[in-house]
Amino acid sequence: MNLRQIAAHPRFLPRLLLVDAAATASTAVLLVAAADTLAPLLQLPAGLLRGAGAALLPFVALVYGLSRQAAPVRRAVAAVVAVNFAWVAASVWVAFGGSWQPSVAGIAFVLAQALAVLAFADLGWIGLRARPAAA
Repeated sequence: MNLRQIAAHPRFLPRLLLVDAAATASTAVLLVAAADTLAPLLQLPAGLLRGAGAALLPFVALVYGLSRQAAPVRRAVAAVVAVNFAWVAASVWVAFGGSWQPSVAGIAFVLAQALAVLAFADLGWIGLRARPAAA
């Protein structure tokens, strides 16, 4: 069985969305709860970390809600994929192009979560392409 066959399974997108929601919720809780602890280690402002975590909470609710649907609305899944790609771009900007100078640990942290989000975005895109157009 290859990735295209797996992605065409009717439960692929709902399951992917559920895992995305869980991972995003974990990141949000970490960023909100531990912003003051992480800030000196990552050399990023605690307000930026806390704000990023808080901004993720409505996204988690949307993605979780979509994951509970047997056949999530195609446009809604496409929006989740687009937001994930935007998060990756913003993460790269924070790591290398923003007004901050994160530590090596900060760059590693930001890029590690960006890679995880990129994986969700890519798998979501693959799932959308494998799904019948009428769905």
